[in-house]
Amino acid sequence: GGSVAAHAGALAAALAQMVAGLTVGKKKYAAVDGEMKETALRAASLGNRLAALVAEDATAYERVSAAYQLPKDSDEQSAARAAAVADALLGAARVPLETARAATDVAELAAAVAERGNTNAVTDAGVAALLAEAACRGAVYNVRVNVAALDDKTPAEPLVTEAAALLGRAQRASQVAQAAVERAL
Repeated sequence: GGSVAAHAGALAAALAQMVAGLTVGKKKYAAVDGEMKETALRAASLGNRLAALVAEDATAYERVSAAYQLPKDSDEQSAARAAAVADALLGAARVPLETARAATDVAELAAAVAERGNTNAVTDAGVAALLAEAACRGAVYNVRVNVAALDDKTPAEPLVTEAAALLGRAQRASQVAQAAVERAL
């Protein structure tokens, strides 16, 4: 799920980049040309980061699986296993948090291109926002499930708090984009 969320975010970034690119250089959009150039570059960067997070999420999951397979026959082994599991679960929560951050940024870019970008591609911007919101929500689910598996959740509480705030931002951006789409249709 975490890898798919990151992949969805990368697709959303590609759409936002496309809409910005379809806006750049058009007389009708001269007032936002600089903004759209910057938006296209930022979307490309976020797309690359999200594409990398696909693999990072899979690696984090493998670390959790490996930690759970450690022996626990002695007290020493059991303690080492518990520490490895906790460390791996925290890592597995940090990766989707990074996905949620990037997806939220993509959702905000999608909202901007939906509102000020080429109106011929407004529905593409809307799809980008929806995908980015879904990517963020999926990533937040993964943050929460990994934190829920921790015996001591205290070190992970800031991750859950940030994840919730990111999801709120992504939802608001998606709503802005959806409103722009509805006005245009």
